[in-house]
Amino acid sequence: MKKKKEKKTPKNKEIREENYISLNQRRNRKRDTKLKRNMLKISKVLGIILLLCLLGVVVYGAKMFIDGNKFLNDAYKPRDTMQVANDKIDVQKDPISILLLGLDDDAEDTRGTGGARTDSMILLTINPSKELVSMVSIPRDTYTHIQTKNFDGNDKINAAYAHGGIEGSIDAVENLLNIPINYYATADFKAFEDVVNAVGGVEINVPFTLTEQNAQGKKVVELKEGKHNLNGEEALAFARTRYVDNDVERGKRQQEVLEAIAQKAMAVGSIAKYKSILNALDGHITTDMPPNRILSVAQSGLTKDYKFDSYVFSWMSYMYGDQSMVGLHKDSVDYISHKLRLSLNLESTDNRDEEGYKFTTDSVVDPRTYPQDGYAIDDD
Repeated sequence: MKKKKEKKTPKNKEIREENYISLNQRRNRKRDTKLKRNMLKISKVLGIILLLCLLGVVVYGAKMFIDGNKFLNDAYKPRDTMQVANDKIDVQKDPISILLLGLDDDAEDTRGTGGARTDSMILLTINPSKELVSMVSIPRDTYTHIQTKNFDGNDKINAAYAHGGIEGSIDAVENLLNIPINYYATADFKAFEDVVNAVGGVEINVPFTLTEQNAQGKKVVELKEGKHNLNGEEALAFARTRYVDNDVERGKRQQEVLEAIAQKAMAVGSIAKYKSILNALDGHITTDMPPNRILSVAQSGLTKDYKFDSYVFSWMSYMYGDQSMVGLHKDSVDYISHKLRLSLNLESTDNRDEEGYKFTTDSVVDPRTYPQDGYAIDDD
């Protein structure tokens, strides 16, 4: 009986299979790299819009699923006052402005006004044609005029939300900076903590030893100087502390933590956990930007290479009664207002926009942010 010959795979077939596997691997690597690059682009824009630098990742991964659509619909809280004007905007082409509010629901209410106050306020503009995002953080203790149905007087700008909700905050910022606000977005501390935990913590180089109460005031968070992987509670304490420097440095810390969150979310493992991020954000974010427009801004982030310009007010602090207030230097207010209005195509360029121009304040306080009977305690 003849031994049956063993069937051999032709050598050229083996080569083809090896090439096929290699080609697939290259395609997969290229696809994964493109995916992460696209997600990073989205997070730069959408993350800022929704304050946590993460919704872009969530939208990109979740828009194929019902729960993702439900999340966006649940977060949508429109304002009747801007509905008609905003309907005319094409967010792929037209510039828009957005007020971002970090809400402190656990803040002690010393004025008896009730309700939350804004722990952080960021005004930003997005100009798709110029591929430019401009933003400024507004010191929470800025003394300004607030007018709502229930209150008409001067107070810290972070109290505008307690006096009149989102409309109170928007009106106060619009009047101070002469900037029309198209959209708003809010997030609370619970979302911040949960998102940091959902991505497995964030790497932060803490430049000082810190002892701070948690958001609920029920526990002391202690951090030593050095590099740490901070959990949600620790990251929030680091971002919120006000006792080691000032509001400007505090704003920088908040941006540092948000950037760290965005970087961590870009990791493949974190992207796979998008449902955990969704759960962390669910019920803790509101915006009047419709879901379809959020996705349009995401598409703009994919197709454009945005430049980011950040501005910082020049300011001084003073005592008014038993309260510490912030007064903004008038030329600083005028300069930043000009830059944001320019990005919204509401003003023309002037000498302040020439290459090499560097803003220097004359330190004259805007009288709208300084009462006659206040007294200075610190100049910035």
